[in-house]
Amino acid sequence: MKQLAKQVRTRVIMAAQAEAQRRGDRRLSTEHLLLGVLHEPPAVAALGIDLDAARAGLDALDRAALSAIGINTDFQPGTVPAATKRPPLTTAARATLLRAIRPAPRSKVNHPTAEQFVLAILANDRPDPAADLLAHLGVEVDAVRSRLS
Repeated sequence: MKQLAKQVRTRVIMAAQAEAQRRGDRRLSTEHLLLGVLHEPPAVAALGIDLDAARAGLDALDRAALSAIGINTDFQPGTVPAATKRPPLTTAARATLLRAIRPAPRSKVNHPTAEQFVLAILANDRPDPAADLLAHLGVEVDAVRSRLS
């Protein structure tokens, strides 16, 4: 079980890094962690959204933000060439990862499951990018929390 959870952590982080690179972002933030965890079927089931919907939602939020400051938003997101090194974590992403991997009180497990990653992401409040994306997608955060707790 410990090895399986460690594999989940590695897969989520690697997927988040790939998502940041795919979007051309220089830093890995909470929205990338959300996209990364959506590579895990238990997270998709818990949140009720899939990776494609989350990517489309993030693109829509980006377009709205750019449009709000007068920048033409006639762009098509595409694949950006892979960076040669991993993007650094934002402060919020680092805090979210620590929340996910920190064992619960009286727990001997220090490797998170996909559900623990979801709970760590749900702990972020707006205007956090992942919280904004979840709100945009209509995810009922309190309902997901109660199902997973």
